[in-house]
Amino acid sequence: MSFQDFNLNLSILKAIEEQNYKEPTPIQQKAIPAILSGKDVLGCAKTGTGKTAAFAIPILQRIGEERMGAEERSPIRALVLAPTRELAIQIGESFESYGKHLGTRIGTIFGGVTPKRHIKVLKKEPRILVSTPGRLLDLIEQGHVNLEAVEVLVLDEADRMLDLGMVKDVKNILLKLPKVRQNLLFSATMPKEVMKLVHTILKNPIKIAVESSVSEEIEIRQQVYRVEEPDKTDLLLTLLKNMNFESVLVFTRTKKKADKVAKAINIANIRTKAIHSDKNQSERQKALALFKNKEIKILVATDVAARGIDIDKLSHVVNMDIPNVPETYVHRIGRTGRAGMGGTAISFCSQEEVSDLKQIEKLQGKAIEVLEIETVK
Repeated sequence: MSFQDFNLNLSILKAIEEQNYKEPTPIQQKAIPAILSGKDVLGCAKTGTGKTAAFAIPILQRIGEERMGAEERSPIRALVLAPTRELAIQIGESFESYGKHLGTRIGTIFGGVTPKRHIKVLKKEPRILVSTPGRLLDLIEQGHVNLEAVEVLVLDEADRMLDLGMVKDVKNILLKLPKVRQNLLFSATMPKEVMKLVHTILKNPIKIAVESSVSEEIEIRQQVYRVEEPDKTDLLLTLLKNMNFESVLVFTRTKKKADKVAKAINIANIRTKAIHSDKNQSERQKALALFKNKEIKILVATDVAARGIDIDKLSHVVNMDIPNVPETYVHRIGRTGRAGMGGTAISFCSQEEVSDLKQIEKLQGKAIEVLEIETVK
């Protein structure tokens, strides 16, 4: 199958070709025609499978060229909600790339920067708006956003929105939208809380499931070291000095620990940066740019800040802590092994975290390889 088989606008096909996409990924093959048909879609696919293009391309096809006319009540035709700033920015950039030859205006707004910046974005009357829920609600309440003409709503990474306690904001935004619209919901996992949201939003959706289990991702090698908390940083430093890696994303549970670990790595003369929600947006974007450009090979991040990071050839993910929610582990290791590339996920597990590790293994239906610390010294 090729992208030409979807009968897409020639301008979109040109942009896709410029991205060097050879053929649609499995999620794109199923989602693009379903979305073009106008049906509601429930998609379950992990990150790195081409999910953003799966909804961005058909939305651009549907919205098409700028449609001007006195009958228009609002310029915003499609609304995409994302859980974090980084993911919103990434989605906005994807829309810009696929729609570069269409002339369709794209707007992206998120927290962490002055609202004046986003008011300027809205004054340009974007046809497609990508936003985090909290910032969008603030601008709606200030009278800067009109959603009454939205035709397509996308909830991307819905499970993460629920993890971050955004469901109330999402429901308040839904009240501002037309009742008749197309709804697209994508999630890497489908816990009960997500399904409750599905039933309140989607109407007879087409269900698409692609690579919904990490256990299917044989490209990701998963390993775990049994190590107590006081020794975790030393083990990390030993690994970084001894192993061959192209880029490493290190996850910590807290912001304080992210800073502490990053400081220890820098003291060891290995350049790194930390990103978390206490860092301002310019700091976070600068750190991400350095990491993407391979100017630094290590990035330390909390789950919130790391959501939406899309790095080519990310060789390793290191979990300094075992997540107490198994699905969070799925998201974390999904940062590597993207688009069919290989990758390694290494976790550090203390005695107190063994039960959390067992829950992860239960979710995957297989045990994670245990390594001996002595072999890395």
